[in-house]
Amino acid sequence: MQKGSESKAITIYDIAKEAGVSPATVSRVLTRKARVRPEKREKVEALIAKYNFKPNVLAKGLADTRTHTIGVLAADIRNPYYAALFVACEQAAREAGYTVVLYNSLGKTENEVELLGKLQEQKVDAIIQLGGRVDDLASSIEYVELINDIMSTIPVIVTGKLDGTRCHVVRIDSMKAMELLMEHLLGLGHRKIALVGGRQDVLATFEKSQMYKQILKENKIPYDPDLVMDDGGSYDFETGYRQMNEILAKRTDMTAVIAVNDFTAMGVMKCLNEHGICIPRDMSVVSYDNTYITEMAMPRLTSIDYNYEEYGRKLIDTSIALIEGRKKDALRMVMPSLVIRESSGPAPIV
Repeated sequence: MQKGSESKAITIYDIAKEAGVSPATVSRVLTRKARVRPEKREKVEALIAKYNFKPNVLAKGLADTRTHTIGVLAADIRNPYYAALFVACEQAAREAGYTVVLYNSLGKTENEVELLGKLQEQKVDAIIQLGGRVDDLASSIEYVELINDIMSTIPVIVTGKLDGTRCHVVRIDSMKAMELLMEHLLGLGHRKIALVGGRQDVLATFEKSQMYKQILKENKIPYDPDLVMDDGGSYDFETGYRQMNEILAKRTDMTAVIAVNDFTAMGVMKCLNEHGICIPRDMSVVSYDNTYITEMAMPRLTSIDYNYEEYGRKLIDTSIALIEGRKKDALRMVMPSLVIRESSGPAPIV
């Protein structure tokens, strides 16, 4: 079709430029495979009608190499935190006309390289990495080089950090999360507060422990290393159970415990129950992640929530923006909130 009396045929790029949208948006209007904002759709449809635009089928097939698929690499989908975040990503992607494919590294960092290769083979349009090596406090040089190589053709979005790359980051404000828990416990009169679970070589855990120390100092409370378990634990039930037993073998005067996640909190609570310590009368227990486990605990668990719907939407929005060549902030933070339940209460007099 000719544009007026000109000899140049109208292309999808001409429509996009005149409408002030991306070529991908025009393609979505033409194929009706994805939702487009009404105001953008109206502009594009008006121009399609104005020029009686009909895309060349062969050219369209050659030009449209996108799969409208986003790859998600999760550290361990058995952890309800990752499960909740993946579901949020899946829902947001579906609303935008994309599908997601999930790979699970099963908590083994050595699996990540292989799975990234499989995502490249599937020609996904973007990769989102949830946890794993992107949680490392010190980024692996080899892994950074691998991600930089992938990013020459595929955008990569991470939930932690990778120093030396230009990955876009969507992550939780971990220090704010610790601040919310400490304010809650201090407000209830607690002064001897234990930290259980996690590893100090993981960025979010390191940030939380640093904020813990800072808040103690601000409140003129001496730091007690006996209350902080940083012996290379993990993020599971077994770590919570073992470390709580180790603390109780040395100390019985603390009145509250902060567990690194809901799994660990369950181990802490089992240990306290076995020692005849009543929650929250004798000891308050609080946690992070606000997964379904919090409602199953006895008593129900006070925990930090990440608004998974918003978290997933930010990851997908960022991915699609980069796929379409649009600019997006290199760092987008997810603000946590505190959900108070029955596991935390006033500090007992000891």
